[in-house]
Parts: sequence; structure tokens; C-alpha cells
Amino acid sequence: MALPLLPGNNFNRNVGKEKFHKSQHWGFCNNIRMLVSDDKPGIGGAPLLGQKIKPKYSAFPKGTGSDAPSWVAFDKQVLSFDAYVEDEVPDKNQEKYRIRYYKIYFYLEDDTIQVNEPELKNSGLPQGTFIRRHRISLPPPDEDQFYTVHHFNINIDIVFYGRTFKIYDCDPFTKNFLKKIGVRLPPPGKCPEDPYLKARKEMLDHMEPLRPYESFDTLKQFLEHDRHVLRFFCLWDDSVSMFGDRRELILHYFLSDDTVEIKEVMPPNSGRDATSLFLQRRKLPKYGPPGIYQPGQITDRTVLNMYGGLAKNQVDRFLLDKYQLGKLDQEFYKDSDLSIGTTINVWGRKVLLCDCDEFTKCYYKTKYGVENFTSIPCKAPPPPKIERKFPPYTGFGTEEDSLRSCIALIPTPHQRDFKKFMEKDSYGNISNTFRFFAKLITHECADVDRMFVISYYLCDNTISVFEPAERNSGITAGKFLRRVRVKRPGQEVFKSELSEYIQPEELYVGAKVNVNGYLFLLLNADEYTLNYMEKNSDKFPMSNLELALQKLKEVESQSREIKQVFTAADSMHKKMLDYNTFRSLMMNITSGKLTDHEVITIARHYRVPEDTDLPVNILIALAHEQLKKNTFENFDRLISVCVYEDREKKKVLPSKDIKRLCKSSRVPLSDDLLGSLLSRNVKMFGWGVHHLFL
Repeated sequence: MALPLLPGNNFNRNVGKEKFHKSQHWGFCNNIRMLVSDDKPGIGGAPLLGQKIKPKYSAFPKGTGSDAPSWVAFDKQVLSFDAYVEDEVPDKNQEKYRIRYYKIYFYLEDDTIQVNEPELKNSGLPQGTFIRRHRISLPPPDEDQFYTVHHFNINIDIVFYGRTFKIYDCDPFTKNFLKKIGVRLPPPGKCPEDPYLKARKEMLDHMEPLRPYESFDTLKQFLEHDRHVLRFFCLWDDSVSMFGDRRELILHYFLSDDTVEIKEVMPPNSGRDATSLFLQRRKLPKYGPPGIYQPGQITDRTVLNMYGGLAKNQVDRFLLDKYQLGKLDQEFYKDSDLSIGTTINVWGRKVLLCDCDEFTKCYYKTKYGVENFTSIPCKAPPPPKIERKFPPYTGFGTEEDSLRSCIALIPTPHQRDFKKFMEKDSYGNISNTFRFFAKLITHECADVDRMFVISYYLCDNTISVFEPAERNSGITAGKFLRRVRVKRPGQEVFKSELSEYIQPEELYVGAKVNVNGYLFLLLNADEYTLNYMEKNSDKFPMSNLELALQKLKEVESQSREIKQVFTAADSMHKKMLDYNTFRSLMMNITSGKLTDHEVITIARHYRVPEDTDLPVNILIALAHEQLKKNTFENFDRLISVCVYEDREKKKVLPSKDIKRLCKSSRVPLSDDLLGSLLSRNVKMFGWGVHHLFL
């Protein structure tokens, strides 16, 4: 209860006149005309009425900073004391005195004091701010002075306007501050308990309410666990029933209201209609289905209808049944009932919990201390794979076309390997085609000497056979076999599986190839074929030099005899042998273990490099022919450009610069011919380019 405005409550003699009796004059501040007070000392240095004098020394501890004023150093710093007051209660039998609790706040910045009384429920007293914040004067006869921090301590009595407050404790900040300024603090006292509140509390504890109130506080649970959902991956095995199977489910448990929602995972091509929910969100009973109840049987509270009599002004009264005699109890699933490996009852269906997500694992680990989250496989075992059998080939069309007619109702054309076709198709000088010179193996005298060229195309594994013309042979030359894939011999014609075809690894010099019943012996191969096989020796073992030399090492014991044989064959002492002599010697030494292709691989590796460069006069003649054929006459421009590029006047230019200038001047020479001329250092450009046409 606030005190009335007594003399000295708000202002003292000097403070009340501060705003009205100061000497003032008109001045300017920030270009604004305003009244400015004259805080000048009076005669003899005495302060004027209402003037505040800054103390030279302060009793308080200094704040942060250098020589800061007290109100700056102690801004927003408040001392808090716990106190109580004993009030007499006359003319009342229940209590003779009453204990009232207060909080005393002392503001260090201006020595003001505020007293608050904490509110108590159903106290019947006006509580809150008891004394509003202001400076409080000391009790008589020192009413001209005010309370300071040195007047406060623990276990002392302090008087505010005639009321005695007994301070029994303070907060830690206050204790620390008082110790710093040198105040000795006694141990905290004990606050007495109000006898009336104690007796009233004991009476309320032993009383039972006439109308009991049951609290159903679901707001706290909703605010704490809103949007927190536990997710379990479940399995309902209904395979024991007719036309039943295993069904995968996802269970969502909402922590905000303990409701359950179940969704079904629809596999592709399941044959079922897609539904949004398997079980709508609701509380799930443990022992379901529980049965059918009448409306009003399942309620949170039981209400009794009280008879109000036959009076004219009858009033109906209602009373809660605290004994809850007719209440039906239902148990619902909680979060504590759910765990991996548990089988729950979903309205008569046994659902097994197999796994959960990471949030669910973290929730159970934090709340219940569960560590084991071993999942149970819920996927059904894959059904046995039925081997698909196709009918045998009928002989009409290709095998691939017949197979496509068995795979789909509407046949589609066979898709060949397009990637392989793009990688291995011929482009530029790269043909990606193997060419072998072959001989037909036959007992017919007319066909013994027939020679053929067999081409194998890597892009689609097809083979073509061509017979070159031979004079006076009596046989028409030309195409012997059009480009087609050739089957390996010895395969059944009418079968369900696709046939196997000749692969490029089966072709090498010395091999026998059966092409549709004709047996060919491969005698030789072109340069591109031999180079391609040697670069890809991992796929073509006959072109692998290491494997060929490994076979020669098996006859290393005869090294002396081998050396003598090679020395005897080199009668001219040139340290060189022709290929036919070298082949015959290698075949005799290895007793036929080496194939012709392996002998070619060894001979190509150790062969004497041939000088394939043409003489300079022939190169110049070829260049003359190309220039005359294309009627090139722009020599003056070419010479002037060469002279301009020769900045140092050496009459010699680098090969790359000359090649660039020829390209820019459109000289009609091929790259090979131009490169050969430049490699021979022919001084055909610069000052002497006209000598080419003399």
C-alpha cells in the first residue's frame, strides 16, 4: 500500500526549488535559442539555492574509466535487499500478527530507494509497489539527511516513514559491492513464516474439493513437440490369407497430441489403387477393435445431474463424478510402446516395426537411453527368376529380327551398337579395317592357285572377300562375298540362342578361317593391320612381342647352335638376312611353335630401318608439277611477305614460319610434300623462291 504524500516524501527544502529558483539567461546551443542555467557559486563560494556541487572525493568504488561521475559509474546498478514487516492484526481470532515480505532496491546512481511487495495469490491485500522510487530522509531527529548505502546491512532494522523493515538477506551482487566498500556483512538471517498462511495451507492440503477440477493441459505438450514426428518403417505380412501378400507401411507418430498416421508404400505395378492414407490420423488403441459405443460413453469427464427440487425458481445443478464409476478406460499407444522389433495392433492387423529414421533414433536415445537400433529387413525375398525361353529360329529373315518378334507384340528393329559404330567407323586416313592376303585351301586343281583379299570391318564385325584379277586364269575377278557377318562353323542353325560370329582376335597371319564353308589361309596383312595389332597387343596376343620372345627363351639352351646357323646363313657378312631366310630359320629353331604372325612381329621389331626419303631433286620436281598444275603465280606476294618476316636480314626463316606463310598464301602443296621439303632444309623460299621455276 502506497504512503500518502507527507512532508519530505518527494522533495526536501532545497530540492523542491531546483527547477524554479535557478539563475537563468538566454543562450544558444547548436544554433538554437534556449534558456541556460547559471550554475555559479554565490558569495564566498557558497552554493546557490538548489545548486548541486560535485563531491571532490567519493566513498563508492570507482567505475570503469578515468574520474567518471558517480551517476555514470553506477548507472543501472541496484542493490537488492530482502526484508519483512510484522503487522499487528487487532480484533481477529485467527491471527494476532501478520508477516509481509518486501524487496528493497537501492539505486547507486542517485541514492533513491524503492520498496516492492511480491504478490501472493488470494492474499486480499493490495500489493506491488509499496514505496515508489525517490530519496528517503532519515527518521527524526535527522530528517534533514537522506539514506545512503552505508545505512544498509544484513540483520538490521531500517525505518521508512514510521514503518520498520527488518533486512535478513540480500543478493550476491549486493554482498560483493558492500564488501568492496568495506562493510562487514553478518551471516544471513532467517525469515519467519506467516502463521495464518501456514495454517491456511495445512487446511487446504487436507480438504477435498466439492467439485473436483481435472486439468487437461495439452497446450504445453503441443508447444514443446509441435511438428515433431517419429517415423517408423513397418511391415504387415498378410500372406497367410487368401490373395494376401506383404505390405510395406510407414508409421508417423505425432508427439504433439500422441496420434498415429500410417501410409502404404505402393510398389510399381502392384495392381492396387493408390490411396492417400492406410490409417487416418487418430489415437491408436492397443486392444482394437474395441467395439461400438453409444454417443457420450467415451468422455474425458463424467457429469452428474443434480436434482434441484420442485420449487418455482428451480435451478439445475451439475457435479463432476470424482469417483468416475461409469468411465470406460481405453489404452492408447504412446511413444514408449514403439521400438524396432515390436509388433503393434492396428485395428486387428499385426504390424511389425522394422526400422526408423535418424530423428527417431536421436529422440529415443535422448529420452529413453536406447542404444540398439538394429534394423529388421522388411523387403520381401525376390521371387525366383523364371528363365525366359524363346522359340527356335525359323529361318526367315535374320536371327535378331526373329528374336525381336518374340520379345514384343509389335516387333521393333534390332538396335546395333551405335557407340561402337561411331568409334570404329572409318574417317580420314584411319580406316579401322583389317586386310589380309589369303589363299583358298581346296583339293580342286582349278582353285588351288586362287588368291583373295579378306577385309574385316571393326565397326560392325563384318567380313567381305574380294578376288583380284589374274590374267589368263579363266576366272572372273571381283566380289567373292559381300560385306556380311560370318558365323563360326559348327553351330546349329535352328536354335533359340543367337549365333556366334567371327571376332577380330581370331584373325592373324597363318590362321585358317572358315567363311561359309570355304577355308582360307591368311598369308599376309597390310601395314595398317600390323600396326593396329601391335598397338593393341593386349587384345591381339599374336602381335605381343613379349609372348613371342618368351617362346624363344624356351630354346635358350641351343643358343650356340642358333648363332652358328645365323652366321652360316649370312655368307656375305652383312649382318642382315632377308625375311624368307629369317622365317625358315625361326621355324626350324622353334620346331613350329611360333606362328607366322609372331615371326612377322619379331622381324618388324628388329628390322633395319629403310630410307624412305626421296632425293631432293625429285621433291623439287614434284613441287614444280603441283605448282604448274594448279597455275600458282602469286610468287611476288609470297617473296615480299618472306622479306618482311626476315627482320634481321639473315635470308633464313624457321620452318614453322615458312609453313605458316605458305598456308596463308595458298601454296598448292600437300602437307607431306611441304614437310619433306622443309626437313631437307631446301632454300626454296625467301630470295631464291623463283629458282623453282627456272
